[in-house]
Amino acid sequence: MKCMLLSAGLGKRLRPLTHQTPKPLVKLAGKSLIEHHLERLAGAGYEEIVINLSYLGDQIKQQLQDGRRHGVRIEYSHEGEQPLGTGGGIIHALPLLGNKPFLVISSDIWCDHPLSFPELEQDMAHLILVDNPPHHPEGDFVYQSGKVYNTGKSFLTFSGIGVYTPELFRNRSTRQLALAPLLHSAVEQGHVSAEYYTGQWFDIGTAERLKQAEIFFSEAG
Repeated sequence: MKCMLLSAGLGKRLRPLTHQTPKPLVKLAGKSLIEHHLERLAGAGYEEIVINLSYLGDQIKQQLQDGRRHGVRIEYSHEGEQPLGTGGGIIHALPLLGNKPFLVISSDIWCDHPLSFPELEQDMAHLILVDNPPHHPEGDFVYQSGKVYNTGKSFLTFSGIGVYTPELFRNRSTRQLALAPLLHSAVEQGHVSAEYYTGQWFDIGTAERLKQAEIFFSEAG
């Protein structure tokens, strides 16, 4: 299975760290966020990685090159000066992702999920959901018996880790587009499964949350 690392965002919430550094290259425990992902992906057996680029993207490409020193092969999806968003970025990268289900991970998270997933049969997506963090108490989706719902009780938060079929994105033009509306539409049709994951997960969207992740790593040794 191929994996796409979403890496084209502007990183506004992490400023001033991202004034001259793209968010995926911000360091956590002495290593850039995106290199944490590459190491975990390689360790889980993933070989083909697609990375989308926009804001300061040349720095990412210069740092990672073809991926060989991390044990993977990297292809880059160039979006231009304006990022296309989480959904638009995936649509733009579809020619590189192929015709089979693929994994997508937001580069501004860290999670110890083993990165193994069930086969997608009737579903268009399989999401990893986690407990709601303090900065997102309302959650995103309702989880029940392996399926995802838009309404109900006990919402959970989408972790930024999901497996998708190309069909979820087909027949849509490449433009600025968020992923969430596409997922909610597929959920409404009953085509999204999920796993409720209770391991370690950090959304590193702000300097304060980066500090919290640093504390975890220092205490973990």
